Amino acid sequence: MHLLRRTRIAAIVTLGAMIVTGCEPEVRNHGYVPPDEDLAQIQVGLDTRGSVRRKIGRPGATGVFTDDGWYYVASTVEHLTYHAPEVVSRQVLAITFDERDVVASVQRLDLEDGRQLALEPDVTPTYGRELTILEQAFGNIGIVTGDLFDE
Repeated sequence: MHLLRRTRIAAIVTLGAMIVTGCEPEVRNHGYVPPDEDLAQIQVGLDTRGSVRRKIGRPGATGVFTDDGWYYVASTVEHLTYHAPEVVSRQVLAITFDERDVVASVQRLDLEDGRQLALEPDVTPTYGRELTILEQAFGNIGIVTGDLFDE
């Protein structure tokens, strides 16, 4: 009888520990932003892409349509049981370069500086020439491809 009681107590303690640890969020850190000490070495108007790379390393991201900016991003995300993951902190270091590849600005942003963007895939800007309906309809007439000659 004494052994049965100890087994029940152990099962209850184990179950309680599982419940308590299940309520603890899983925290994940992503990315890298250089510390202020390293960032203090970068001088606007003097440093170039090469010297920035040597001083603080390569960025995690660059500009999408132009390469005039380098972005270092670090995020902390908490995931609690069945809830959607939540970004609890984010730091962005944006370094922009002028046409001579010299540092034009250094800006540090955090989660409060950000804003939610509504992604609209139908309005993604593209480079190139806009074609008229007639150019689209008749644009391939007279173009010969290698498929005609394969047999």
